[in-house]
Amino acid sequence: MDKLGKKRILLKLGSNTLTKETDHISRGKIEDIGIQIAALQDDYEFIIVSSGAIAAAKQFVKLDNHDKDVFVKQALASIGQPHLMRIYHENFSDLGLHTSQCLLSYSDFEKKQTKANIVNTINVLVKNSYIPIINENDTVATDEIQFGDNDKLAALTAVLLNVDILIIATNTNGIYTKASIKNEFPETIELVTDLELLQKEIGDSKSSHGTGGMQSKIDSAAIAKAANIETWIINGLEDNFILKALKNEISFTKIK
Repeated sequence: MDKLGKKRILLKLGSNTLTKETDHISRGKIEDIGIQIAALQDDYEFIIVSSGAIAAAKQFVKLDNHDKDVFVKQALASIGQPHLMRIYHENFSDLGLHTSQCLLSYSDFEKKQTKANIVNTINVLVKNSYIPIINENDTVATDEIQFGDNDKLAALTAVLLNVDILIIATNTNGIYTKASIKNEFPETIELVTDLELLQKEIGDSKSSHGTGGMQSKIDSAAIAKAANIETWIINGLEDNFILKALKNEISFTKIK
């Protein structure tokens, strides 16, 4: 919590949420997120970790190469990132919200001075009512492309910025029990205090656009939990998912 008494939320948005499981970025979903942030800005300050650069690029270009090639993905990220930021800017500015872009690499978290710079810069942005929109610097780094759809980046950033809640938006109503998935009636595990027990419940599902599955989300929750930060895993496809989760109006997984 900051000096003004606002709680700080780090909101991680994966490609599946931002595309609403289609092949292009959903302006309607980004507007939905902006409307919620605007409604909550008196009590909460938001930092966003956003995937979606590659998905944004695919709306505009077809590169002559194999999509699975890491250099093609890096090129797509380079093309898509400005488009993604433009969509955020256009939708958020209509709601009176200001945005800024921060591109980070995992190596930034290994250097004391760089970490201090990130904290100081983001604190200045937030203090001046700018919403930092963070993505991995995919053009030079391959970690997000290879290992987990920004979930780990979100957790490391949440710890660095000492947030109150890490919200990971995904395409399920949180984490389901293994038995309920087998029965095809998914049942959400609503409260978790022991991550080892939770580990036994998850499958190895991966999302259709993202590169992470539930495992990367649990790994991220473990990073946050070690710093006494709560993680909420919420269905970001639901309208008003942040507002509904704060009021306990939807099922989601809360990792204490």
